[in-house]
Amino acid sequence: MTNRITYHNVHNLFKLNGFHLNRNDLCRVAYSFIKEGEEFEKSVGDFILDWFDNKSFIEMNTSGTTGTSKLIRVDKQAMVNSAIATGDFFDLKPGDKALHCLPTKYIAGKMMFVRSFILGLDVDFVAPSSHPLLQNDTKYDFVAMVPLQAQNSLSALKNVKKMIVGGAKMNNTLEKGLSKLKTKVYETYGMTETITHIAAKKIGEEAFSVLPNIKISQDDRNCLVIDAFKISNDSIVTNDLVELVGENQFVFLGRMDNVINSGGIKLIPEKIEDKLSDKINSRFFVTGKQDAVLGEKLVIVIEGEQQILDDSIFDGLDKYEKPKEVFYVSKFSETENGKIKRKEILDSI
Repeated sequence: MTNRITYHNVHNLFKLNGFHLNRNDLCRVAYSFIKEGEEFEKSVGDFILDWFDNKSFIEMNTSGTTGTSKLIRVDKQAMVNSAIATGDFFDLKPGDKALHCLPTKYIAGKMMFVRSFILGLDVDFVAPSSHPLLQNDTKYDFVAMVPLQAQNSLSALKNVKKMIVGGAKMNNTLEKGLSKLKTKVYETYGMTETITHIAAKKIGEEAFSVLPNIKISQDDRNCLVIDAFKISNDSIVTNDLVELVGENQFVFLGRMDNVINSGGIKLIPEKIEDKLSDKINSRFFVTGKQDAVLGEKLVIVIEGEQQILDDSIFDGLDKYEKPKEVFYVSKFSETENGKIKRKEILDSI
């Protein structure tokens, strides 16, 4: 691949739902989606028309997982460069069969289309749902899903060669289920500002490896700093606590926003959640709640009806990692791609 590929290109092997389409064909399909399509198709139609207009950027919303969703501008050529990096990293070839089952409202869904245009993928586009492979026996070379979709597709993934899972963290149960498959499964790391993933790791590995043309470092908080000159002119400073492993790998520890300062002891919720993931069947998270003595006390919030917890589930935790209180919430609020809205749930308690 060379840098001569621009956002004006549509690869001559690109197919959408079995049909070869060029730029003009795509615009006609987009108009049809907007005029007569279902709700999920209308957002695709809008995106395709935005992609082929005379502007060099796309406007889109961030996911709003850790704060208010905001509108940002993303350079189209940067999206093309991201698609090429993904193609190189995952060895995607023109004509490879792909499944697009993500909402196009957010960056991950938009990028599946961009990869398809640019890399020449033969893409099946289906309605985003929690069971994307239901009654679908097609064999796919490349699929992208969020964890809930992957969990619900375990029995059908025998037909998938390579899959990336992103948008929210995978739990240990899902990892174990995926590790038993012949499918090559990768967990991805990224955000809207990095134009989806800038790193990925195979199931079972601890460290993420960065994609081509990505440099990583840490700031004085030990948070990840990303330099991706083909994607962003500026360094992207994250709130993600990491441990660097050489120049091109890092271990994700947790989000700075989630760190709990309990009586001067700093606790990373994600590390505690990993230790508990095999012991609690419902969805849950640990967080800090204001406390007059400790400043913040560690609590655990569990989805579902109230029950009596066996204290032995906390035996594998360090002294300061044991929750001081347990809360139950009947249904967790979450973003469209399945991320739990921790702050919103805590505020409701």
